[in-house]
Amino acid sequence: MKHILSLGAGVQSSTMALMFAKGELTPMPDAAIFADTAEPQSVYDWLNYLEGELPFPIYRVIHGDGLLDHVETGIKDKKFIQVPFFDEKGIGARQCTNIYKIRPINKKIREICGYKPRQRIKEVVATVYIGISFDEIQRMKESREKYVKHAWPLIDRRMHRLDCRKWLKDNGYPDPPRSACWFCPFRNKKDWRELKMNDPLEWDKAVDLDKRIRNTGSKGQEVYLHSSLKPLDEVDLYTDEEKGQHTFDFLSECQGMCGV
Repeated sequence: MKHILSLGAGVQSSTMALMFAKGELTPMPDAAIFADTAEPQSVYDWLNYLEGELPFPIYRVIHGDGLLDHVETGIKDKKFIQVPFFDEKGIGARQCTNIYKIRPINKKIREICGYKPRQRIKEVVATVYIGISFDEIQRMKESREKYVKHAWPLIDRRMHRLDCRKWLKDNGYPDPPRSACWFCPFRNKKDWRELKMNDPLEWDKAVDLDKRIRNTGSKGQEVYLHSSLKPLDEVDLYTDEEKGQHTFDFLSECQGMCGV
């Protein structure tokens, strides 16, 4: 049985990883796996920091040439892009998590456990630790793979996100950055505002990408990164709560593998 940590490099999974490193959670993982999609540079910097703090390896995995390359190819060739952009009918189907996170993670799990890509596995061979906290218990999902068993150490300890931040502070660790693709449509207005304030280069990239995806929807429909169907740099990022408008929460469609 292998013990593997699914590392999103956000607050919860980072706390979980460091708790394992300090022996507060057991058994010690054989490895952590980070699915590399299109994170802000601050997340990659944090991941580099974690590699120096953990006694087990972090494997960075990627599907094909990566999610961003897929998006750029779709823009160039005017083909379907597997990211849930917004159009006049709502938000598109979310396929990026499954293709660019879950699949490469499962592929690496098989490799760590010593199995070939299509080799049949008849029993559970890996416990995968997922960094979901107690306040996000709705994100818990059993593994779709019969050879993998999921475990949620933070939920077992009834730790909330704020508890994770407190644990990091009490143990002398920095506060991790927000983990999510810099162009993820599931960012709410607060998230976009924080990206604009804290990562201006990533914000500029998102604004540029938003303009370039415009006519890549089904049958040439206009698509946007934001639910308002406005160019990202024209969206009012401060008034949702004041006006009582509905916002797309990052958790509302999350499959339990992003943002942790």
